[in-house]
Amino acid sequence: MKQHGLLLLSLTLVSVAALLSGCVPSSTGAGGSSSQMANKVADDNMYQPVEYANAAKKGPTVIVIPGNIKSSSATFTQKVTPNNIADFGEIELSNANFKVLERTDLGPMLNEIELAVNMGSPDALKKFKKGKFGTTKWFIKFDILKAEEVAEAGQGFDGNAIGSIVGTVVGGRVGAISDTAISSARASEQAAVWLVGLRYKILDASTSEQVSTGYIERKMETGRKAQSLLGISGHASQLVTLDTVVQRLVQEAVAKIDQQK
Repeated sequence: MKQHGLLLLSLTLVSVAALLSGCVPSSTGAGGSSSQMANKVADDNMYQPVEYANAAKKGPTVIVIPGNIKSSSATFTQKVTPNNIADFGEIELSNANFKVLERTDLGPMLNEIELAVNMGSPDALKKFKKGKFGTTKWFIKFDILKAEEVAEAGQGFDGNAIGSIVGTVVGGRVGAISDTAISSARASEQAAVWLVGLRYKILDASTSEQVSTGYIERKMETGRKAQSLLGISGHASQLVTLDTVVQRLVQEAVAKIDQQK
């Protein structure tokens, strides 16, 4: 029984070493494995420029109107606002060589334009044909029509029960050590999938008529994995933020708009 217990303890320690090799950083601070994982997540969320096919061709003057977010998800609306989306739109349209009128320079008049467009009122838009609005033929609007978590899954391991069984079967000091080692093991894994859908609309600035529209949908997956053993723990996350997903949706929409120059 003693030899059996020692063999079991040896196997337990081998398992401990194998688990720790996956969850303990190879070094600490900058340059360590934890730092590398964190930087990879940050790199995934950094701005990634897009080469627009017709960027060499100058586009018309446009105004980006803040769109609507039609999702009821509090998580999404806390992270993303209509102004965020409009800002992304202005950046990408400028990169695609459209002339974009700065919304902050329009002041309160932008609210009147937005109201007129949403009401579909040509008469209300006539007042904007003069001055610097005389050469503005197009309004562009980006709306979020869908933003919801559609799937979630998780699994975990708790070594308490197995540790107690091993400790009881083996008994003595070897059993107590095995019980302590195995009972300290914890592992958990969670994953969730979001679907985010964006619609773009191109509107005639004189009539508010919708002249072009399109819809783009993108899947976003988030995940987290954690392990701990004998008081030593490690975790890793896979996360692309919601505003990053929206930004990339806007880039795809602008790429389609760029084709219509």
